[in-house]
Amino acid sequence: MDATRNTTPIGFLPFDALPYEEAGLLAVPYTGSRTPLVDRVDGLVEGRLAQLLASGEAKADAGTTALAGADRVALVGIGAAGELDADGVRTGAAAAARKAAISGGTLVWAFEADVPLDAAEQARAVVEGALLGSHDPGRWKTSGQPAQLERVLFAGAPDDSRPAASRAEVAARWTNRARELVDAPPNEITPAGLVAAARALLEPTGVVVETLEPPEIERLGLGGLAAVGGGSVNPPRLLLLRYRSGAGADVLGLVGKAITFDSGGFFLKPQSDIVRQKADMGGGAAVVAALGAFAELRLPIDVLAVVPAAENMIGGAAFRPGDIITTASGLTVEVTNPDAEGRLVLADGLWYAKREGATRLIDVATLTGAMRAGMGDMYSGVFANDDAWRAQIVDAGEASGDYAWPWPLRRRYRSLLDSQLADLRNTSGRAFGYPIIAASFLERFVGETPWAHLDIYSTAYLDEERDYFPRGATGSGVRLLVELATRISEA
Repeated sequence: MDATRNTTPIGFLPFDALPYEEAGLLAVPYTGSRTPLVDRVDGLVEGRLAQLLASGEAKADAGTTALAGADRVALVGIGAAGELDADGVRTGAAAAARKAAISGGTLVWAFEADVPLDAAEQARAVVEGALLGSHDPGRWKTSGQPAQLERVLFAGAPDDSRPAASRAEVAARWTNRARELVDAPPNEITPAGLVAAARALLEPTGVVVETLEPPEIERLGLGGLAAVGGGSVNPPRLLLLRYRSGAGADVLGLVGKAITFDSGGFFLKPQSDIVRQKADMGGGAAVVAALGAFAELRLPIDVLAVVPAAENMIGGAAFRPGDIITTASGLTVEVTNPDAEGRLVLADGLWYAKREGATRLIDVATLTGAMRAGMGDMYSGVFANDDAWRAQIVDAGEASGDYAWPWPLRRRYRSLLDSQLADLRNTSGRAFGYPIIAASFLERFVGETPWAHLDIYSTAYLDEERDYFPRGATGSGVRLLVELATRISEA
């Protein structure tokens, strides 16, 4: 897998040099009113935008496009003026980029000053929407390869928007790499396949990639990971990623759940759910991609990432309901549900990250299906043992468009995981509170280290198109982590 594949250069040019004849599409943002920008472009295309407005074909609804004849110029809806936000711009840019890819490959975006977004925020939203919205996962097709967006040009954008656009290109491109990992078939992205893909993506960036093989996993007593991966012919791996800038003593620890296929084990998943279980490594994919973005941006921060990778399968060696396993921390866990396996591998991953010197932690995981019932597909859930740390993550989500909503976490939930036989059990046996109880389980393995748990089950994979994302993997978590790491490095 190549991190430089499908790169999309970002360029800037004066409005007077607007090459609209050469563009795949010249996109003019539209908010429902005729702005000076619309008038200015209308003069270039001999009044065709005025004709669109008079016909009523142009709409302010985000993602709508109205083409002005054969000039490949369009009014692109980004949301009505009173409701406009960055997501509306992202959605409009995604629609424009798809059309540009088909008709020449270059999107020229006319910069609209008359919107309630500053220049940097607008540029960032355009780049993210264009790159994320035009991404096509069909790289396994043997014919009919999709058209690619070749470049994005801003016409008339102020100079102070350039750094934001450049950073957004890196974050969006690495988000697309995470999407490719999640969309990949599970016969390709096995635990060993994920390790190989991570090496191909990250070693050229300078990230140090290490792997613990099954004998080392056993020797270190990573009992959660060993148990979950024990039933598969594709044995587990512990993937270790290190990005060092020499910034100081603090080390950000990232732990990504990478169940490369989850059958549910002896609690076999129903057909309607099992078909999407290649996406159960979305947290691990996000962590891998985030490290690549950190390195490319040369952020002055030190990061250790731990990605426990396993297949949860059925077989003679698979772990069973009633088993008691000893995790790397020494805590014993009674297995009451072998389909609650993600928390078992994360428990070992969190312990290992602390062992290797992480001073604050975030785990990223497609952990509980109930998250979708509670949050839909717009927000991930964030839990933490430190309010300030949780607030930083929520704020980074808001700024990046990779949204996370704070959930409660109280010690009183811990008693629901009490076991008569072991230190704790991996589920409560109650038909309520699944995301909170899962987070309470993980909290037992972090001690006093500032820690947050990001449950991306609801956001990592879409069953239908939404806003600027087509159906499939979204790379949830990557943009949030890049924004968070950037803020930490600038503090």
